[in-house]
Amino acid sequence: MRALILSLVLCALPLAAANAQNELGPNDVIEEAVALFASKMNGRNDELAANRAALYALIDEILLPRFDRKFAAQVVLAKHWRGASAAQRERFIEAFYQALVRRYADGLLEFQQDMVTILPFRGDESKPRTKVRSTVQLTDGTKVSVDYELVKRDAGWLLFNVVIEGVSYVRNFRAELDSEIRASSLEAVIKRLESEISDSNKGSAASG
Repeated sequence: MRALILSLVLCALPLAAANAQNELGPNDVIEEAVALFASKMNGRNDELAANRAALYALIDEILLPRFDRKFAAQVVLAKHWRGASAAQRERFIEAFYQALVRRYADGLLEFQQDMVTILPFRGDESKPRTKVRSTVQLTDGTKVSVDYELVKRDAGWLLFNVVIEGVSYVRNFRAELDSEIRASSLEAVIKRLESEISDSNKGSAASG
């Protein structure tokens, strides 16, 4: 269930960051993003379900300019970031982002705008990081708390983490990859991610 919810919100919410020049507040960014993403998906669910390449392209179009990939990757790698070469860091940023898109792409096909309710903002916009709280109502009526963590950049507020029922996707990835890096190496983990992405792209091309 958590994977589905993260799928729904992770790629939908950074969409409004393109309007940062309008000095939108964090809640405004999230609220507008939900509406914009719903319009992008409108009537295309079957098409995108049958065409993985098109689904990935849509997510990439929305998410890539509006997600702080470097900061998220740095938080995920934690202490391993310090020991990585510049080339490894760049490769990991790209591989981590692409793996994230592919892991949660399917959940986007179930997105409905009225599933998300943004709660009143209680953060401090003058600080470099903030949190927007919301609830997501599932099809069975269950309501789940979802927090969006954003960081303020020159381009505006950018998403870097989603916390569902107190569970952070950044912390989950960090624990998962830390264990793998300890058992092998950072280079081995990067190569695994790159290989999985390459295989996924080949499968997408074949199905498209």
